Amino acid sequence: MSDPSPPSNVFKAIIVAAGKGLRVGGDTPKQFRQWRGKLVLQHSIDALIDAGCSRIVLVAPAGMHEEALLAAGKNSRITAVDGGATRQQSVAAGLEALTANSSDYVLIHDAARPDIPDAVITRLLAALETHIGAIPVLPVVDSLAVCSEDNVMTGKADRESLKRVQTPQAFRFADILRAHRSWKGNPDAGDDAQVLSASGGSVVFVEGDERLKKITFAEDFGEPMTLPQFRVGQGYDVHRFQAGEELWLCGVKLEHKKGLAGHSDADVALHAITDAVFGAVGEGDIGTHFPPSDPQWSGARSAQFLEHAVKLASNAGYSLGNIDLTIICEAPKIGPHRPAMRARVAEITGLEEDAVSIKATTTERLGFTGREEGIAAQAIVGLVKSA
Repeated sequence: MSDPSPPSNVFKAIIVAAGKGLRVGGDTPKQFRQWRGKLVLQHSIDALIDAGCSRIVLVAPAGMHEEALLAAGKNSRITAVDGGATRQQSVAAGLEALTANSSDYVLIHDAARPDIPDAVITRLLAALETHIGAIPVLPVVDSLAVCSEDNVMTGKADRESLKRVQTPQAFRFADILRAHRSWKGNPDAGDDAQVLSASGGSVVFVEGDERLKKITFAEDFGEPMTLPQFRVGQGYDVHRFQAGEELWLCGVKLEHKKGLAGHSDADVALHAITDAVFGAVGEGDIGTHFPPSDPQWSGARSAQFLEHAVKLASNAGYSLGNIDLTIICEAPKIGPHRPAMRARVAEITGLEEDAVSIKATTTERLGFTGREEGIAAQAIVGLVKSA
């Protein structure tokens, strides 16, 4: 039986990442440790964003907002708040910060479960069309025994009536917010389904997934994933000429009769390189990380976009090896500016200048670049596995 199509309702999310994760060992909380090429927390963020989540609140340990937002890639759809003394208090803080519309759906997820299948999210959201709460569960497959305080078996439990509960758990926002505000039970509620149930709300089960396994102990990190030695990405971008705009290429301002139009500084060359880096590590494109609908990026320097892409590559276990950029235009002439451009790109990326190739070509007066209506750029980057 196929999974239902995802409903059209807006959904938001809370990721609970305020725990210390002491059972995995070490001084770094497990949500900020590397797992399969990137931070544990970043896996959950990426999965929710890819599934269409419109806003995420990260509930982080006090004093670690910057680390949490860095894992989020500085995405404008994501904010961070301090966690509470217990999980229930942390979720309540996240709900109060979310201030979603009453008609919204909200997914509440534990960062320690980094691998979220898209099919589970689809099942949860579909269930909310007819229920106020839904949680993913799996059957109990082992026999269960009841024991006394001195560890002697006193009976057996009916495994058919028991389920293994996972996250994310999904709720209609107004109902789960009301339930948390009225919670009078154990301050360390096991999960949000218990909170909703205690307020009289019903929770339906949907099929979970073994991939949602929780990282609890050091051995759950397993052997580090073997990363390929090399990865390659390509990027392409176009911007049109417009009178009155500045012309920026490769982070260098050029004097020209027209500049390039765009939400940021419209540096078509840096945009192409940035998208190539994003592509090499499977991190979407500039529009994903710096949406043109977000006013904070109006007029922004494109160098910060490329710096962010290089940082994400580093988090994934890679460093830049080389850049090969081609700028396509009739004018201005690129040759006189090539040394300054190479130096600036090398400065932004941390590469040596001899690892940065900048070429220029025309289209023999054909097409929009031939008519001098704009500039196009194409970039290929090579990434190497970090030592």
